[in-house]
Amino acid sequence: MEKADIGLIGLAVMGQNLVLNMADHGYRVAVFNRTTSKVDEFLDGPAKGTTVIGTHSMEQLVASLQTPRKVMLMVKAGSVVDHFIDMLVPLLEPGDVIIDGGNSHYPDSTRRTAYLREKGLRFIGTGISGGEEGARNGPSIMPGGDAEAWPLVKDIFQSISAKVDGEPCCQWVGQDGAGHFVKMVHNGIEYGDMQLICEAYSLMEKALGKSCDEMHEVFKQWNSGVLDSYLIDITKDILAMKDEDGEPLLDKILDTAGQKGTGKWTGISALDLGVPLTLIGEAVFARVLSSLKDERVRASAILGPRPAASPAGTDEENINALRDALYASKIISYAQGFMLMSEAAKEFGWQLNYGEIALMWRGGCIIRSTFLGNIKEAYDNNPQLENLALDAFFTTALKSAEKGWRKAVILAVESGIPAPAFASALAYFDGYRSERLPANMLQAQRDYFGAHTYERIDKPRGEYFHTDWTGHGGKVASTTYEV
Repeated sequence: MEKADIGLIGLAVMGQNLVLNMADHGYRVAVFNRTTSKVDEFLDGPAKGTTVIGTHSMEQLVASLQTPRKVMLMVKAGSVVDHFIDMLVPLLEPGDVIIDGGNSHYPDSTRRTAYLREKGLRFIGTGISGGEEGARNGPSIMPGGDAEAWPLVKDIFQSISAKVDGEPCCQWVGQDGAGHFVKMVHNGIEYGDMQLICEAYSLMEKALGKSCDEMHEVFKQWNSGVLDSYLIDITKDILAMKDEDGEPLLDKILDTAGQKGTGKWTGISALDLGVPLTLIGEAVFARVLSSLKDERVRASAILGPRPAASPAGTDEENINALRDALYASKIISYAQGFMLMSEAAKEFGWQLNYGEIALMWRGGCIIRSTFLGNIKEAYDNNPQLENLALDAFFTTALKSAEKGWRKAVILAVESGIPAPAFASALAYFDGYRSERLPANMLQAQRDYFGAHTYERIDKPRGEYFHTDWTGHGGKVASTTYEV
């Protein structure tokens, strides 16, 4: 029997769809699943009539692969991945490749790259975005790990990935955990994008009194402009969906949001690296707050209703203000996300190509949008760009949207409608462009109660001073933590 080009372990929906995608592109795939009956069901069902090879043991899977062998894991992140790696190691030979395509935490991919290199094996930790549809028809793929493994899988990955203007949404990201780090940031930005859309929807519904049908038309219009994106597109469809009784289905969905942890990881990484990832942090906390449904119901009875909405201006002006707030906040969210990747690259010694990352996100993935083309151009123009907001295109966009952005945040505050992502993005914008912030007071306070020292504006940076604020303090200064 002809040997397979690649093996895949884990036949849940994502795994099955990736296999079918590979088969469509002329690759012969061998498959294995811990519950072996799923292999037979797959071959008798979705994979019937294809060249997919079913196997019922790890030994059989490995034996069916041409060398150097390439085995892709599409299993639950965490200990399950390590379990399968440990099972594969004795069966493989030096130069073979193990690929983890799950939503693994990037430190795990860094650890696995080093561990398998010691065994003479190559490891790729790759982020895959696009959900079930993307896996079947072309996802965004973000591979990192052992660079020597990339030429062995490049053709397969780039063949099955989404394409934009003929370019594959898949390029080598960097060493160790870089691929999964970039996927983590992608997911964090996804959290932010979704929360921003939720806030625009909430303000439209509660402050402006719009029906789902009316909001459907607004999002439909927005999807043909600067906000053109997958998430705006599906929001338009969600608003139009009716339940069996003809009423909007959205109105009947319980307002508690779930999460799988990648947004939380993004926030924790930002704290570890000292990056002000405020919008994505608020998006994560908004989901957490939503989960307190019973408590919120009790609180609403005790704390009373929100103020009556009294929006100033015309309907069109207010809708445009929400559009501007959504667009400007989205720019800030991406600016913060790229800041985080830049800081991680410095910390871990990665050589990240930010323009290529934007290109990889333009198709196949959940945050795909025309907006990402502008980001790619920004980094093409200046690969060392400090902050996306400083690119001429985005500087102009932020300044143009500022008036409407402020109007939307004021509307939210006056109407008692939570808009933490809009507001935090605006606060970051105002903070980032402030030549002087009140941190001088903060440093004085720290020095007063803890002798943490401060720098002076009339002295060179790096010289630290301590004041005996009370007249009976000591002269010994404390150490300080620098982010």
